[in-house]
Amino acid sequence: MKTTRFFVGACLLTSVALFSSCEILQQLATTGIPNTSQGKVVYSDTEGLKEALTVGITNTVKRVNQPDGYAGDALLKILLPAEAAIITDNIKLIPGGEALIDDVVLRLNRAAEDAAASAAPIFIGAIKKMTFQDATAILFGQQTAATQYLKTNTSAQLVTAYKPIMTSSLDKDLVGGISANTAWNSLTTAFNKVANSTAGKVYGLTPVTTDLSTYATNKALDGLFLKVGQEEANIRTNVAARVTLILKQVFAKLD
Repeated sequence: MKTTRFFVGACLLTSVALFSSCEILQQLATTGIPNTSQGKVVYSDTEGLKEALTVGITNTVKRVNQPDGYAGDALLKILLPAEAAIITDNIKLIPGGEALIDDVVLRLNRAAEDAAASAAPIFIGAIKKMTFQDATAILFGQQTAATQYLKTNTSAQLVTAYKPIMTSSLDKDLVGGISANTAWNSLTTAFNKVANSTAGKVYGLTPVTTDLSTYATNKALDGLFLKVGQEEANIRTNVAARVTLILKQVFAKLD
């Protein structure tokens, strides 16, 4: 009887041990078995990549979150919507009209520069949630894999953060106590009346339906992600761009 109990107990202990081992193996399978081979992601590289991305993102945001971060960069500078050309071309003919347009454009870019400050914590929040699988896909992905990850996981939050700032800037009074948004809405309303008239249709005029705040917000974010993507591609391909030890350690796997 004792022998039987001993045998059953031994079997139970063995089963528990095997079950525990299976659990451990399963965890390793999902989190990644540490591997020190060149060109492979080790488990600690997830934290390393997070730190590297945080450094890169912080530096990029700082560059655009300053005077002329947008306005002084030809690739980022936000101009008035293309469909506004027919309106702005006529305003330029009025004394002081061109200066008014320049002021509106400057406001668009200053607002984008100010709004950029809100991007860093949103980006960092998404980086902190990055999994081991995310890190592997990013490190060995396309040149802008991290940028695409951030775009997918932060765009909605960024629009929510940016739009009030952009709108507030465009609502500030310009010449004569009229804001850029008010002037834009008045101009487009007047133009659309003509465009929708019989004469307007004969001349092929198309109504302008662009919301200035939404347009400016989208352009500001397009510029931000463009800059983030450029920085990422540079770090991946240019060893000299890896200005910190963590950047060098993580991205050296790509060399």
